[in-house]
This record gives sequence, structure tokens and C-alpha cells, in this order.
Amino acid sequence: MRTYKPEAIRNVVLVGHTGSGKTSLVEAMLFSAGVTNRMGRVEDGNTVSDHYPEEIRRQISIYTSVLPFEWRDTKVNVLDTPGYFDFVGEVKGALRVADVGLLLVDAVAGVEVGTELVWSYMDEWSLPRAVLVNKMNRENADFQRTLENVRAAFGGNVKIVALHMPIGSGEGFQGVIDLVSRKAYIGENADPSDVPPEFADEVEERRLEILEAAAEMDDELIMKYLEGEELTVEEIQRGVRQGIIEGQIVPVLAAAATANIGVRAVMDAIAAYFPSPLDRPAEPATDVQSGETVELPCDPNGPLAVFVFKTVADPYVGKISYYRVFSGTLKKDMRVWNIRAESEERLSNIFYPRGKDHIDTDTVVAGDIAAVTKLAHTLTNDTLCTRERPLKLREIVYPEPLYSVAVHPKSKQDAAKLTNALSRLQEEDPTLVWRYDASTKETILSGMGDTHVDVAVQYLKGRFGVDVDVTLPRVPYRETVTTSASGQYRHKKQTGGAGQFAEVHMEIKPLPRGGGFEYDTSRVFGGAISSQFFPSIEKGIKQAMEEGPLAGYPVVDVRCEVYDGKEHPVDSKDIAFQIAGREVFKKVFMEAKPALLEPIMKVEVIVPDEYVGDIISDLNTRRAIVQGMTQERGKAVVKALVPLAEMQRYATDLRSITQGRGVFTMEFSHYEIVPEHLAQKIIEQARKEREEKDKK
Repeated sequence: MRTYKPEAIRNVVLVGHTGSGKTSLVEAMLFSAGVTNRMGRVEDGNTVSDHYPEEIRRQISIYTSVLPFEWRDTKVNVLDTPGYFDFVGEVKGALRVADVGLLLVDAVAGVEVGTELVWSYMDEWSLPRAVLVNKMNRENADFQRTLENVRAAFGGNVKIVALHMPIGSGEGFQGVIDLVSRKAYIGENADPSDVPPEFADEVEERRLEILEAAAEMDDELIMKYLEGEELTVEEIQRGVRQGIIEGQIVPVLAAAATANIGVRAVMDAIAAYFPSPLDRPAEPATDVQSGETVELPCDPNGPLAVFVFKTVADPYVGKISYYRVFSGTLKKDMRVWNIRAESEERLSNIFYPRGKDHIDTDTVVAGDIAAVTKLAHTLTNDTLCTRERPLKLREIVYPEPLYSVAVHPKSKQDAAKLTNALSRLQEEDPTLVWRYDASTKETILSGMGDTHVDVAVQYLKGRFGVDVDVTLPRVPYRETVTTSASGQYRHKKQTGGAGQFAEVHMEIKPLPRGGGFEYDTSRVFGGAISSQFFPSIEKGIKQAMEEGPLAGYPVVDVRCEVYDGKEHPVDSKDIAFQIAGREVFKKVFMEAKPALLEPIMKVEVIVPDEYVGDIISDLNTRRAIVQGMTQERGKAVVKALVPLAEMQRYATDLRSITQGRGVFTMEFSHYEIVPEHLAQKIIEQARKEREEKDKK
């Protein structure tokens, strides 16, 4: 594949609801462009895009694939993204490096949940876009109904205009007519031909709308149009293209990807109308040396600025970093500077990826997308530049994980490999996050949903050889006291030789929530306890606080004041006061009206208005405190404080309640005391678990 100039490159991200036909469209495009000699099928597991074992097994896209092809003297980099919400991180990464989005909508189902979501994601980057009404060969397919559906959902401040006119629908779908060029694409994989005479009048009638939209984008064109002069095809194309670039026109195309009908018309539209990297605004970057923001136009001769938007741990070739060159030119064997890692990387093997295939190249210019293997320090969201001109590009902001499991290795060998394998998964997918929770002694893996986490667990075994069981994570409760109490404990041990002796008198007081731990010995007078033993007492107290006396959870928000005690001139030693400190803490803690604390989460649920009542009713069953409701972008935003124990599987439940149309965010807020009737159940369960553990 030759090197193309920026003006001849199209970076197109395919987005849409799951099952809208994105992967099938790419298959038809690659076949039409002569890249493949047959079209693969998702059902057969032989598509160029979905080549990972889990994608083939589940028959869904899990990762973004980069699939370049050449068409009409243009290089088109198609980014095929997953439609399933669990893999939103892949979509976010692809949107960061695309210049235009092609939104696929099912000709029968119309605008769906995923359609609405990806439209809002494109808004985040002010991305120009077009709509493809796909599956026109399905029974009950209706182009006009779907067009009106799209206009009702997204019309707002943009003109959503049909660029194509379908010929038939359902089993009778024969092809499409380009209303600007007046060319028909009839039949499978068809080249453009003259419009059949029977459609001529309808074409002229429908063409008026696109004519008006194009004319309004250019002062010269609008004057010509208003004066009654006929606009040329090139002038209309210029106006439509300008409208797409400025985000004022959203053209609507039509096709049946699996039958490869109308796909060439879509490819011609991409080459003719879609923006190139040169048409997009200059990319803002931070000059690391001065701290100032600089504008980087898409210039192959400009300062080097490369953004890594995706990382894959390939079992055969090692780590693959996918990137876009925003400025400058990247060459094979070049040395580049990683801003975040503050280290140099050598680009020994750069290539254009096409699914799992690698097309070697020596040069990647500004505006193009490529990949490189075996970078030692580089991760997703990193910027590569030169050491002499350090530049940092805008990073992708990933959503917080919403669904967690506790991961338990099945054997010692699995345990030894688990940490490294989880870290590799997190490098590959920033929406997967793992951590070790010291309070519950569990390794927690979090993702965007149950399917997302399940795929990760399958990859742990399939790619890294780590076999695990997963369970519901234990809630990280805490223990505290609600009143003051005091008491004493004497530790005395005589074994024939040197003995052990220590006596400690202590008062425990509650601290405000978030107060942590305070330790005070200022009330000890007259040398009742030598100051050398004060750290030993504190050490014993902290040991007891790690596994609280109530249910074995960490103790927080307490103040321990040692006010008296006794020691022996011979038998008192460090270990004796550690034990006395630990035991007096346990004793006094249980007398200070102990309580369990639970984490409270700040939750925002975004749903269409018709689901608000169901959402609030459901939140009330979860012991939520609903704080209010606002409106954003035509959706209701319900804000509430909810105990974490009630939100463990909310990602799945919310989908069920709202038919997949609701989304939510959740972050830690504070700890609160668990209601008494629930606390007793938790304490009893903890007691049973301790007894079972002791038996083993």
C-alpha cells in the first residue's frame, strides 16, 4: 500500500447499536475494493474484522479493528467498533482518531439505545457524521420511516438530508440512486449507471432538498440557486462536503451490507463527501516545556505528534500499539520520545494493520493511522514526539467501571501469574481496572458490565493461562464506635525462664466520620509505663484494628487514649505491651457500642423521561436517598446516595428496567452506619465464615 497525502485520506469510524451491520459493511467494502476475494460472515466466524476467538465464539465485535483499503485514489481507514455498550472503551478510542463517523441504523428497528449513545459520544469530539440506513433487504425495511426516525431523534440544529434514494425494499431491494450525481447502483457490487427512466421524476423531486442544503453552505452557491441557475454536480458536492465538515449537514445513505447492494455507492460517498484530516481543525497540544497550548495543523513537515489510541497484547508478536500521526512524519527505525514515561522508544517495525494482517511500510504521514510492535514503555493515551520538541496531545477520558467481581485463582501457579496477567489486560483496555482490596483480602476486577468482565476472565485463561473463579465481591465494610468506653488489660505469662508482663489502661472515643485513627499517651503520669513501650502499645492496637472485633473488618474513626498501666522491671518487654495493647483495644472496643459502617456511593442515573418513575421506585428499594432530578439533552438525570451493597449488580438491573436505554455513573461518597437489622446479619455471616476457616 502506497503512502497517501493527508488530503487523500479518510479516517471513518463505524458506530451504531449492536447488530446494525458494521462488521458486515466492512466485509462488503473490502470485497468491493478488491482486498478480499470473498465476503466473510459474522455467523461463520470468518470476517476480517472479528478475528479474536471470543469475537468468533460470541458473534459480536469486542475490539476496534482498523481496516484500510484504497478507493477512487483515496485511502480509507475504516475503524470497526463494537456496538455492545460493555466495550465502550474501544468506541471512545476509535472516535479520538477518526475524522468522521458513519452511524449505522437498522432499516427495520430504526434509532435504538446504542444509536443514541454513540451519537452523544460523537458530540464529545464535535465529529462530523453521516447516517447509513442498513439492512434495506430485511422484511419490513422502510427507508423513509427510518429517515424520519433519525430526524426526530437528532434533527435539532443540523440538516439531516437523504443523499441516496433506495430502489425497492425488503426482498425487492435492488439498489440505490445517488441524488447528487444522478447515478444508480443496481444489483450486487454494482458500478454506477444511468438512472432508470421510471425513477427520473422522483429523483428530481427528492433532489431539491439536498440542493437547498448544499446551496446554503456557500454564499456563491446560494446566490446562483436563488437566481434560478442550475448548480453543477461538482458545486453540489462541494456544498454538501462543506456542510458535513462544519457539522451542519448529516447525509443519509442506504445499503444492504450482507447482500453487497449499495455498498459501492457508500464508498463513493466516503471518497467524495467525507472530510480528510486536512479539513478538520488544527489539533490542540500542550508544549511540555512552556506549558502553553499550541495548534498542530495536519502537516507532514510539522513537529512530530503521535497519539496511541489502542494497545493489544498479541500472544504471537507481543504488544501492538495502534496510533494516529496528528503532525509530522513517522519513519521506520526512528527514535521517538514518550512524554508520560520520559523514555525513548525505537520504532523498528511500523505497519498498516488490516484485522490480524500487517502491511509493512517505511513511512506514516500526518493524518494516517498505523501500528507498531514491541514498544517497551508506551501505553494507550500516550503521546510520542521528539525529545527536542515535547508535545502532549489530548487524552481519551474513559468512563468509570460499573461492574465488579472478586477473582480467585484456582491454583498456586494461577496465583503466581494473576497480577501480571491482570496488568496486561488493563494496559490493553483502560475500562478494565483491577485492584487488591486489603480490607476484604480479595482481588477485584471491574469493567463496564457482566459481558465485559466475562470476556476478560476468558482471556485470562485463553491468552495468559490463568484459571480463576469469580464471585460477588465482599462489601468493604468498616467498624467503629459510637460512644466512649474505658477499661484495662493485664498480660502476664510465666514459663520458667524470663516472663512477660504488661498492663494497659485505655479509653476509646469516637471520631467524626473520616477522622481515621488518633493515639495519645499524654494522660500517663509518674512513669507508670515507660515511654519506650508507647510505640509497642500502638503497634498492638493497629494489629487489632486490621481485623476488627465486631466482624473482622478494619476499624476506623477512633481515638485511643492510654491513661495508666503497670510494668515489671524484668518481665516487661516490647512483645508484652504489644499483646496488652491489642487485647485492651478489643475489650474496650466491644464496650463502646461498636457499629458497622458501609460505603455510600454517589449515583447519577440518566434515562428517558418515561422510565423516571420506575428508576426512583427501584432506588427506594435499595435504601437510596434521592437528592433530586435534572434534565440534560432531553434525558432525566436522577441523583442519589445509595449503599454500595445495593449497587453490586445495578449495571445489569438498569438495563433490564430501561430496556438498555439507561446509563449511570457511580463514585464513592462517604461511610455511614449500617442499620441495626442488617448489621446483625453481616456480623453473623462473618462469624460463620471465621468458624469455617478455623475448622480448616
